[in-house]
Amino acid sequence: MATTETPVSVPRTSGPLNSAPALPEGSAAMDRSLVRSVAWNVAGDWGSQCFTWGAFLIVTRLLTPADFGMASMAFVVLPVLQYLAGFGIPRTIVVLRHLTDDQIAQLNTLAVLQGIIFFGIAAALAKPIALLFRMQLAPVLIVVSASLVVAGTQAISVGLLGRDLRFKTLSLYGALTALVSALLTLLFAWLGWGYWSLILGNLLAGTFQSVLLIRTRPHRYAIPRLSVVHEPLRFGGHLMVSSIITTFSRNLDDLIAGRQLGATALGIYGIAWSLANVPLEKVTTMVTTVIPGYLAAVQTDLAAVRRYLRNLTEGVALLTFPACVGLALVAREFVPIVLGSKWHDAIAPLQILAAYAAFRSIVALLPKVLTAMGNPRFVMWNDLATLIVMGSAFYVGSRWGVAGIAWAWFFAYPPVVIPLYRKTFATIEMQVGEYLECIRPALEGTLVMIVGVLTIGRILGPAPLFARLVVEVGTGGALYSGTLFLRHQKRMARFGQVVRIFRTA
Repeated sequence: MATTETPVSVPRTSGPLNSAPALPEGSAAMDRSLVRSVAWNVAGDWGSQCFTWGAFLIVTRLLTPADFGMASMAFVVLPVLQYLAGFGIPRTIVVLRHLTDDQIAQLNTLAVLQGIIFFGIAAALAKPIALLFRMQLAPVLIVVSASLVVAGTQAISVGLLGRDLRFKTLSLYGALTALVSALLTLLFAWLGWGYWSLILGNLLAGTFQSVLLIRTRPHRYAIPRLSVVHEPLRFGGHLMVSSIITTFSRNLDDLIAGRQLGATALGIYGIAWSLANVPLEKVTTMVTTVIPGYLAAVQTDLAAVRRYLRNLTEGVALLTFPACVGLALVAREFVPIVLGSKWHDAIAPLQILAAYAAFRSIVALLPKVLTAMGNPRFVMWNDLATLIVMGSAFYVGSRWGVAGIAWAWFFAYPPVVIPLYRKTFATIEMQVGEYLECIRPALEGTLVMIVGVLTIGRILGPAPLFARLVVEVGTGGALYSGTLFLRHQKRMARFGQVVRIFRTA
């Protein structure tokens, strides 16, 4: 995978440039802007989670594992079709900052047309896909595919807001959408609509979000001309293929679980996956949705790129390592208390997936760096290799049930990310030791936490589940934070400065 490639050049076509706000000048100003953007992303997402997770836990008690399995299978197919409909256009606009107003108008037309076309294709393929997976999926897939039209209409608005670094607006709209989705899903589940409550709740909330985005950042349409949009389409095509492959590789476990083990097993695995990836999604995703715009702005300054990767990796690791590993340590108490006894079979896959999500959380930053540096093609081929390797591993692991599929992540994922690390370090001229140093505090604190929680668990013995959960969580948190403040005081002081900027934002 260590191939060389020429960074994609930015096309310079005639016509007035689409106006964009000036970026903050100076590294300190850029850093503060980045922290504030992440802060708004975190505030918008986490601010809605108190309600949405409460609603989710109620929904898990109203619905059955089979309901979640049916919805999970439908949502496995949806992201792939959404990437096809969008053709990587939002991310292309963020990275290629010199697209003209006319180019963006033509891409706007193409995004809408592609959304409509792929909705028709998805509707036509609904019945064959249902037959393939031996489920009554056809009506569900047709309804879910309506969101492709929604994705096409909002693609340009999302890209322009991201390019303009208006993450406060995107975060607020994301939080509102999450609240609407949770309310609708809870209402439909209470009415007894089964898996349709999950499908319709997401679809209607997505439509609501699209209306907000288009009203906030509208853009005109223009008749597409291939000679004008060839370069951005080529760049977006690499991003699209990479996103599709990544989505397939991340959802192959769901596909194989549903195909080989049935809807109930898929529902159990899906819940374990969702819980295990909460820290990753609520921390890493908050960064990866913001960082492309900033990396694109400093892509010619390798020292700045290295600094961003180093600092963001350290921050992500400090937050996700204890959360992910801690969830794995207390899964036996957490699942029956929070979800109920019917989800007991989710404990084993949750333990495996949560522990491994810690590693995946820091890997997620690497493709963003390479794409911003003009290497989307390498990311695409690496993702293709990941798809092949992980697909084979999931199929073999399915022989041991949902836990076997979870173990496939543990054994098969590390080899496919080694080329990604090598290419990233070579591109930005970063040393391996420099990278390892930035995750050392999180590793040390997590190891101490593991020893302490396992020890206190043995001491507690057959104590009540709730008491065990409280004591283990308290012990783990105290040991982790104590290790950081005793051994890494300077780094914690710097982290405290970032937190103060968060609070100010």
